Amino acid sequence: MANDSNQTAREHLTEIYRTAIAAVDPARLVRSALEGRSSAAQTIPSIVASAPRIFLLAIGKAGRAMALGAERVIGDRIVAALAVVPESLTEAEPHSKIRFVPGTHPIPDARSEAAADAAIAMLSETRRDDLVIVALSGGASAMFVKPADRLTLADKIAVTEALLRAGAPIRELNLVRKHLSAVKGGQLLCAANGARVVTLILSDVPGNDLGTIGSGVTAADATIFADAIAVMKPRKVWGRAPEPVRERLERGVAGEIVETIKAGDPLLERVTNIVIGDNEVALVAAEVKARELGYTVARGATLKGEADDLGRSLASHLASIKQSNVCVLFGGETVVTVKGRGKGGRAQHLALVLAVALAESAQATKLAALSAGTDGIDGPTDAAGAFIFGDTLQRAKAQSIDAADAQRRCDAYHFFLKLGDLFVTGPTGTNVSDIFIGLLNL
Repeated sequence: MANDSNQTAREHLTEIYRTAIAAVDPARLVRSALEGRSSAAQTIPSIVASAPRIFLLAIGKAGRAMALGAERVIGDRIVAALAVVPESLTEAEPHSKIRFVPGTHPIPDARSEAAADAAIAMLSETRRDDLVIVALSGGASAMFVKPADRLTLADKIAVTEALLRAGAPIRELNLVRKHLSAVKGGQLLCAANGARVVTLILSDVPGNDLGTIGSGVTAADATIFADAIAVMKPRKVWGRAPEPVRERLERGVAGEIVETIKAGDPLLERVTNIVIGDNEVALVAAEVKARELGYTVARGATLKGEADDLGRSLASHLASIKQSNVCVLFGGETVVTVKGRGKGGRAQHLALVLAVALAESAQATKLAALSAGTDGIDGPTDAAGAFIFGDTLQRAKAQSIDAADAQRRCDAYHFFLKLGDLFVTGPTGTNVSDIFIGLLNL
C-alpha cells in the first residue's frame, strides 16, 4: 500500500473510531436512562420522581460526564454529589453541586482511598426514603479503594500490580479485588442506610457481568474467597502476596470472615442495576459509519485471551478474507503477560503482534488497521492504541527497528512511536473496552 493510501486509510479508521466513541457518550446515555428513553430504564423516571432527596455518586473514567449528565436532568433535587474521576478531570464545574475528586488507574494510590472515604461519608447522610444514583464506569475498581479490615492500601497495590503483570483478565483481577475490599462486591450498599439505589452502568467488561464491572460495588457477587485463592495460585501471585492478604483469604475460606454480598441478600431488594452502554453500542455505530464510507462490514468474535495468541490468530483470519473493501470489526479486551521492561498497552501490543504475523502474508500489503482502547488510554501510556499498515514491518526494517525484539520486551509503544503510527486521542471521557478496526483489500 502506498503512503498516500495509508493516509486515506488512517483517516477512515479515525473517523470510524470517533463515531464509535460518540455513540457511547456518557452524558447522553445517562440522560436517556434518567428520562426513561431506553427500554431497560423505563421505570427510572418514576423512581426519581418519588424520591424526597437524591444523592449522586459517579465513579470511573466516564464519571465526570455521567455526573454532569445526571445533574442536567435532576438539577436542584440533588442534595449532595461526588464524582471520582481521573486527575485531569477534577476541575470544578461552575454552578454545579458536584464535588470532583481524583482516583488513579490502573494502580490505586492514596487518592483512590480518599475518594472511597469521601463517598462513604456522603452516603452516611442518607435515609431509607432517599434515592442514591450511582453512575459507574470503567476504571472504578482502581479509582475507588477501601481496603478490608486488617489490610492496607500497600497490600492491595502489591496484589494488583502482581496480577496485572501476570496477565490476569479483568474478571480475575476484580474477583480478587472484591475479596480484599470493604466496598466492592456489593458492600458499598452497607453505607447507604437502606436507601433506594439506582446504578447506571457504562460497561467495560465483555458480557456485561454486573459483578465484574467496577468490581460490582452495588451488585451481588457470585464468587467466594476460595475463588480468589484459585486465581492467585496458578498465576504465581499467591506466594508473593503480602502476608495479611493471604491470611484474610484463608480466614475467609474458613468462614471466619463475612463474605461479599450474595444474591438474595436484603440489601439488594431496593437496588436497580442497569447497563446503559457497552462495547456493542460502539461497534454498531462503527459498522454504520464504515458502510457510509463504502466498506462491506464483517463483524468478528469477541477479543479475549492473550494478545500474543490473538494477534497471530487474527492475522490468519484477516489473510483469509479475499473480498475487496472490507471493514472487519472486533471488540473486547485482551491481556498481556508482561515479560520485558518495555512500554505499551494491550491494544498496542496486539497491533505489534499482528503486524509481525501479517508480514509473513502476501495479504499484508492490502491492509490497514487500528487497535485502540475506547478510553483513549492504553496501559500506562499517552496513546489510545496504534495503526498497522501493510508496509509497517518494511518501514520498521528501513529504520533498523527490530519488531520481534520490541514484541519480546513488550515495547510496542516505542516501536510505533518511531514509525509515527501511535494513535493519540487524549482521554475520551468514556470506556467500553477496546475495538479493532481493519480495512482489507483496499
